[in-house]
Amino acid sequence: MAVTLVASLTSSLSSSSPSLFSHSRSFSSSYSSRFSRFWFSPGFRLAFAVNPLYSSSRARAMAHTLARATLGLTQPSSIDPPKISFSAKDVDMTEWKGDILAVGVTEKDMKKDDNSKFENPILKKLDDHLGGLLAEVSSEEDFAGKPGQSTVLRLPGLGSKRVGLIGLGSKISSPSTFQSLGEAVAAAAKSAQASNVAIALASPESVSDESKLISASAIASGTVLGIYEDIRYKTESKKPSLKSVDIIGFGTGPELEKKLKYAEDVSSGVILGKELVNSPANVLTPAALAEEAKKLASLYSDVLTANILDEEKCKELKMGSYLGVAAASANPPHFIHLLYRPSSGPVKRKLALVGKGLTFDSGGYNIKTGPGCSIELMKFDMGGSAAVLGAAKAIGQIKPPGVEVHFIVAACENMISGTGMRPGDVLTASNGKTIEVNNTDAEGRLTLADALVYACNQGVDKVIDLATLTGACVVALGPTIAGCFTPSEELAHEIFDASQSSGEKLWRMPLEESYWESMKSGVADMVNTGGRPGGAITAALFLKQFVSEKVQWMHIDMAGPVWNDKKKAATGFGVATLVEWVQKNSSS
Repeated sequence: MAVTLVASLTSSLSSSSPSLFSHSRSFSSSYSSRFSRFWFSPGFRLAFAVNPLYSSSRARAMAHTLARATLGLTQPSSIDPPKISFSAKDVDMTEWKGDILAVGVTEKDMKKDDNSKFENPILKKLDDHLGGLLAEVSSEEDFAGKPGQSTVLRLPGLGSKRVGLIGLGSKISSPSTFQSLGEAVAAAAKSAQASNVAIALASPESVSDESKLISASAIASGTVLGIYEDIRYKTESKKPSLKSVDIIGFGTGPELEKKLKYAEDVSSGVILGKELVNSPANVLTPAALAEEAKKLASLYSDVLTANILDEEKCKELKMGSYLGVAAASANPPHFIHLLYRPSSGPVKRKLALVGKGLTFDSGGYNIKTGPGCSIELMKFDMGGSAAVLGAAKAIGQIKPPGVEVHFIVAACENMISGTGMRPGDVLTASNGKTIEVNNTDAEGRLTLADALVYACNQGVDKVIDLATLTGACVVALGPTIAGCFTPSEELAHEIFDASQSSGEKLWRMPLEESYWESMKSGVADMVNTGGRPGGAITAALFLKQFVSEKVQWMHIDMAGPVWNDKKKAATGFGVATLVEWVQKNSSS
């Protein structure tokens, strides 16, 4: 039996100020009382908490408060995300005035004639105003319009102070190309400390009228996300100076302006998703994640409401699978339910977005060890919940009609203690199914099990869950592609249609039912993990056991694209596709 000793210095019994000192350790004891207290002086208290299965809610809340007050003394700086004004214009780019005129060019656009002059009419016109220097410099710098190439020149002869050429590759193929264009322009603006830029194409006719709205939107989102940098935990950093962007050659009018505003709203949700994943686990606890949900409900109170279930309420709902994972942590679990309802009009569709919310994953008794375990990055194990809350923020701003959306997160930590679940334990989920835990590091699916049951009980038509669930999916698809699992052809079509607009990469994986044999248990209904072969598939088959047959369901394993190793930062993956999917359901 474990006994926890907590000593805290307090000014008085009724003081509400944070504790100035705390210390905790565990030791064996024969005490049989559940909670005994001894007071040695008016300002010093020793509390002994004995708990055979779960820490008491009161003791765990106390431990959580102390930890938050003392662990690293770290709090993020309050920094407003960049505010950039976007305008769609139809002007002669040679006459545009500002800091940087950025032109997206393909490899074909960079072709020159026998006199080393551009064949492309727009580049030729620009070059004539610059006395041939643009063609000359591009040749000297070996700029060929390849993807990832860019050059920014300060040349006299135009209204703009600088001219930039941004490589788009062999052809313009998808919204991701335009998003990359926006990101490259943002990088150039940062380097030059530019406050206003214009973005155009050397071959605007290559973009069809039907795709101009999506393309301009992708440029805007790429620029916002490219200029953004998470500096909340840095003591020294430069703030971007970019204030306005003119998008030239994509048309004008209210529809385009509306689409640019949509891009800004989605980007703000992606930024929230990035910030949540980037936040360290000593700051972003389950309680802090729940607070973020409450803030969203307060900010968009006309359409969003929040319901946060504490541990006792989760016990009433018989969420044994979720609570089994949470049992080892001093930070209590918080079950988050945000609800979006349009302010007016009928509701035609009811949707649920469920995100895995492990704010830290140690692996439990199957602790993550050895090279490649990435335990230091396990703050990103709540990437699914970050995508869900980021989508909630964007949807709170966009306010799509005709659709009700439930945003659900079973937030907790997977830690190690005498109260934690052990390999071999049997957990009972809220739908009554029993699970033999054969690996405590396969914990995300245990939390999602009860979250999916809860989501289906809300009377929804469709459910999508997002989770950094398996390393197996990263092995299969690499670091930039998420795996999708669904028995519904209709839902698969909807999501891949949404991803085409968002530019996020998804790949449909099989739900091979014969693999379920490896998930059979001798003592319970199932084990929580099968063998190494097909690990991402068996994880999806496990989740399927907790979804109503009346509900269309998709599981998205985003373990690869949640994090950018090169930038050492979160990507905000999933937000844009979710928002696009909700939008499409609102108009269908």
